[in-house]
Amino acid sequence: MATSLIDQYGRVARDLRISLTDRCNLRCSYCMPAEGLSWLPGPDVLTDDEVIRLARIAVQDLGVTEIRFTGGEPLLRPGLTGIVAAVAALTPRPEISLTTNAVGLAGVADALRAGGLDRVNVSLDTLDPDRFTTITHRRRLPDALAGLAAAALAGLTPVKINTVLMRGVNDDEAPELLRFALENGHQLRFIEQMPLDAQHAWQRDQMVTADEILASLRSRYTLLPDPVARGAAPAETWLVDGHLDAAGAPARVGVIGSVTRPFCGDCDRTRLTADGQVRSCLFAREETDLRAALRGDADDAELARIWRTAMWGKLPGHGIDDETFLQPTRPMSAIGG
Repeated sequence: MATSLIDQYGRVARDLRISLTDRCNLRCSYCMPAEGLSWLPGPDVLTDDEVIRLARIAVQDLGVTEIRFTGGEPLLRPGLTGIVAAVAALTPRPEISLTTNAVGLAGVADALRAGGLDRVNVSLDTLDPDRFTTITHRRRLPDALAGLAAAALAGLTPVKINTVLMRGVNDDEAPELLRFALENGHQLRFIEQMPLDAQHAWQRDQMVTADEILASLRSRYTLLPDPVARGAAPAETWLVDGHLDAAGAPARVGVIGSVTRPFCGDCDRTRLTADGQVRSCLFAREETDLRAALRGDADDAELARIWRTAMWGKLPGHGIDDETFLQPTRPMSAIGG
């Protein structure tokens, strides 16, 4: 029987985020510089078989029930479809999702669905082509929108859209993005910009807060309290009065207020970077090396023990409001969302 990944505060990690690559085909300004970053050397990155083995240990020995593949951009991982299929074949079968910018998704959505992918989260910060180019330094908005449409047609639902609003860039676009999501049956989540950029240029007073996002949405829509308990979900959600989602249920919009409305006390996530490091918190400055043990012929029981020890030491919160807070050395693209 699986022994849970539990920390000293009683939180149990059932949601595993696995980064498959630190590489990305966009250059979003809140994540990395326009010229890109120095990518991990190929030998440092976990192989497909290593990813699958660690996923199996997480599910069968550590009680993980949800796995999300992230990056960088996970669609750049050549073995993605095979990894998804192998994880879908595990018993018990975890829920499997993918966080992507959707550039390139149109060509592989059906194959991923056939392989066992359940749903996708798509990062999309604007519907304006020029703004998209300004934010990402790439003219790929049509490809991203095509990927969104293909995901819905393939049944990778509910399709969730993740949006980061930036002051003076796209902070006026919240109602229009919600209109787009409602019309297409997608679920929209706004995310407060977090201190995870490679440039370390994040400033709290420049961040668009959850309260500001909600005020903007309410300028056009009536938002009602969501009667469904939030649980460990990172997003606070509201019903959008008068609107239904693709399944005919009340439409919802969410806000992930990681900075101003932290949810650390209910966090149920553990993370594995593309080079095999366990991170118990997105903002952690410490990591635990599973790759070395994996390649040093450790058996499954030893790998599970190392992982449990890493989780036990998880801090009570990310500490962004503490004056001693230091931004993680790795940017989001190297951690995995």
